[in-house]
Amino acid sequence: LTTITTMMRCQRSLQQMQLRRPSLRLLTGSSSSCGWVASSTTPTLQRATNNIRAAINNLIRPASCHQLRYLSSSSSLPPSEPNNTSTTKKIVQKLSSIKDDDGLTLSYFISKSTAGSKSDHTTTPHESSNIHQDQSNHSYSSPIPMAANTLGDEFDDEETDYMVTEAMSSKNAALDRLGHQMISSNDESEEEELHTLRFHVKTYGCQMNVNDTDIVRSILLNHHTGQRNNSMGGEQGNNNPAATPDEVSEKIPIKFIEVNDEIQADVLLTNTCAIRENAEQKVWHRLRELRSHDRNFPLSSSSQTTTGVELMEMTKEQRKQKQIKMKTKQHQKRKRIIGVLGCMAERLKEDMFQDGTADLVVGPDAYRDLPRLISVLSSPSTAPRTSSDNGSSKVTTPTIPTERAVNVQLSLDETYASITPIRSNPQDVSAFVSIMRGCNNMCSYCVVPFTRGRERSRDMESVVEETRRLLEEEGIKEVILLGQNVNSYHDNSGVEKQRKQKNVDDDSYQTSNAGFSNMFRLRQGDGHRFADLLDAVSALDPELRVRFTSPHPKDYPPDLLTLMAERPNICNHLHMPAQSGSTTVLERMRRGYSREAYLELIDDVRRLIPDVAISSDFISGFCGETEEEHLDTISLMEKVQFDQAFMFAYSMRGKTHAHRTMEDDVPADVKNRRLNEVINTFRREVQLRNKEVEVGRLRLVLVEGESKRSTPENKTYSGRTDQNKRVVFPAGSFATEEEVLKHLQSSGSGLDIDGQSLLAMKTKVELSRGDYALVQVEDARGHTLKGTALWRSSIVGFEQLKNICGGLNSSTVPSQTLSKQLIL
Repeated sequence: LTTITTMMRCQRSLQQMQLRRPSLRLLTGSSSSCGWVASSTTPTLQRATNNIRAAINNLIRPASCHQLRYLSSSSSLPPSEPNNTSTTKKIVQKLSSIKDDDGLTLSYFISKSTAGSKSDHTTTPHESSNIHQDQSNHSYSSPIPMAANTLGDEFDDEETDYMVTEAMSSKNAALDRLGHQMISSNDESEEEELHTLRFHVKTYGCQMNVNDTDIVRSILLNHHTGQRNNSMGGEQGNNNPAATPDEVSEKIPIKFIEVNDEIQADVLLTNTCAIRENAEQKVWHRLRELRSHDRNFPLSSSSQTTTGVELMEMTKEQRKQKQIKMKTKQHQKRKRIIGVLGCMAERLKEDMFQDGTADLVVGPDAYRDLPRLISVLSSPSTAPRTSSDNGSSKVTTPTIPTERAVNVQLSLDETYASITPIRSNPQDVSAFVSIMRGCNNMCSYCVVPFTRGRERSRDMESVVEETRRLLEEEGIKEVILLGQNVNSYHDNSGVEKQRKQKNVDDDSYQTSNAGFSNMFRLRQGDGHRFADLLDAVSALDPELRVRFTSPHPKDYPPDLLTLMAERPNICNHLHMPAQSGSTTVLERMRRGYSREAYLELIDDVRRLIPDVAISSDFISGFCGETEEEHLDTISLMEKVQFDQAFMFAYSMRGKTHAHRTMEDDVPADVKNRRLNEVINTFRREVQLRNKEVEVGRLRLVLVEGESKRSTPENKTYSGRTDQNKRVVFPAGSFATEEEVLKHLQSSGSGLDIDGQSLLAMKTKVELSRGDYALVQVEDARGHTLKGTALWRSSIVGFEQLKNICGGLNSSTVPSQTLSKQLIL
């Protein structure tokens, strides 16, 4: 007790040493053991540490500490009796009855001194892990911060890096503090000092990659919050079970901050695409550039790193001098962590480490592990350290920095349903919602099943709730449902799973028509299908547009097409990847349909949804493609007249069926020639179709903001139609839909309204991002339409307008019903 009393007078020296937050960590274990931690780099405090260990062993002997979450000491003692009997009181009574020493140990933690430092700093992950090596027989929990009281002068040492915070003056006082100063794990009055890492992420590839980047951003930005909740025993998400003590002990106190400037980032992440060779070459080029720049302009620990803008403004000679200056300060250099995420990481795995271009490789199903992997890579080396335990000395094992980290394990159930994505631009009127991951189609040319894994669908309720949150909290006007094979969505989580048999007679799954086959046979069974999900999402708000991508042509059953025709807010746009117009090529591609079946589906779609826009994908030069087969693709494009198309030359991908069984025998020059013919055919046909279908029509346009070429003198807006076509139109003041509909209903003359009537309307409004505008299309140039806005509108109001005009088809109004004055 004499040692305890002496140690209580140490707090004044904490202020003299300018410690930001001295802390004391309580480590709980499963074998009736509990540890207090203290460490020091000076002999004075080391002796005090050894003395206080024996004293505390005689003061507190907890038998079970699993209920202890968060302990905070203060200068004033709490009331001696709680208001009511609680679990805490029972624990204290239990502790009071224990007399024999049960192996209490003194282990770790006191925070580092920040004297002379410009930034806060906490104990590093490696230092913590080294100390835990000596406690391998225990399972540990989380840090328990303790407030600093007034200290004496006895231990005034400005060179001390570590400091014991407080010792308890007596057994009764210790039990009182333990019993009454426990607070909730969710208490926010104490904020942990966190080591901050800045990250930057760049995305290549499809919409799924964009959504995955939002998930990665959420995981990193919320890491310190989740870490605090987990370590303090807080509530976990459905897919995040409570961490075990061993797992919690490895949690590293790191806070991530996203930066727009790559030069300022500690962690550089690249979310990649592996669908074609060209996409991978772009990634390799970026990685080499990042590594080269990191060597020339490393991060500095002593001063702020030069920003990218500053480097651009420097002359060549100034940049060279900057580089020489950085190389002379070897002790200040910090290496950036360069990470590769996504499909390319999954396809190449450890091969991404070649030439030292990458430090971190994480597949699309392992993003939850990113904070741990980054913390391991950011941990510095540690030298051997001597610690004493009950009079015996132990030397901790030295560690060296980890240079590479990888997690590319695919999952059968990971959907990130419990992660709320953080969008890069919350002001966008559209938002992605991922509803399923993976693909089971196994087309012979496609690497997606090998980089994204098997199909697994989110439960329908979580998708609907995420969409509702985006609608109510972020005010989106359009949601895009995403999946590698989005219309094969199947949520069977709410029903009892039936035994899967090869020959199950089950009508719950239907293909588009009899000409489509399904290679993957395990799609049967009860549950919610894509039409059910589309119905639920579109019913949230009649003013919410709903789109989806990317589907497979085999999964357009009649009930899905009927629902799209009935719901005005489900966009009349379908992506139907043909890939080829030749039946023989489609067979080699293992697409599961013929040219004739595809054309039959196109006819069904345009019969049920007359104003639908259809987009597609095409691959030129697939294995063994002949000139005749190529011409079949050209003729298919001329016959269908696609509204949009994505066209590429074939690129052999490893692990695919084509890679194992076929030869990439079409020369590169032939591929390029055929691709150019496909592109030219599409451009010619889309121009003809837009002039025939679009010019002179009224389209309901969702305003996305100013167009790229907008200027203060000539301000123009840009938006998309229901058919996913971009429209550019001049800004201005416009009439409101309410006044227009009132005028039309009172006049009884259909849409016979002239420009003078519009100008005479009293209410004028400026259009803004997220508004719907009724636009008359006046010109079509390739993919882009140009027109004039008439008035601010809505989805429901546009339906009323069509009824007034005699039930016009699918969100369009022929310009012939407008007077010439209005057109002018």
